[in-house]
Amino acid sequence: QVQLVESGGGLVQAGGSLRLSCAASGSIFSINNMGWYRQAPGKQRELVADITSGGSTNYADSVKGRFTISRDNAKNTVYLQMNSLKPEDTAVYYCKGRILPYSGSFLWYWGQGTQVTVSS
Repeated sequence: QVQLVESGGGLVQAGGSLRLSCAASGSIFSINNMGWYRQAPGKQRELVADITSGGSTNYADSVKGRFTISRDNAKNTVYLQMNSLKPEDTAVYYCKGRILPYSGSFLWYWGQGTQVTVSS
């Protein structure tokens, strides 16, 4: 059984920083792409950033230059460093990973989400 568990969310003032972590655990053979998504109240879930197993990254225009995604393949963990936070970054942040378990095929897995609140 595969699980993704996020941590690092919280309340921060505008201009501040937070670092989110997402650790994958269970019977994992391989992890392909990993990414961060967010969903604000009343809005659709949107991609924030993603990263391939080789380290290639992709960012939403709204976070370019402020957020940095990285991963530690040895720890099956992906990170999101968020700087210069704005109130509009307030959302529940979800981790998503394309994972191959020892038994089965590649599937997309979601974490449970972590709340990020940026006060003005």
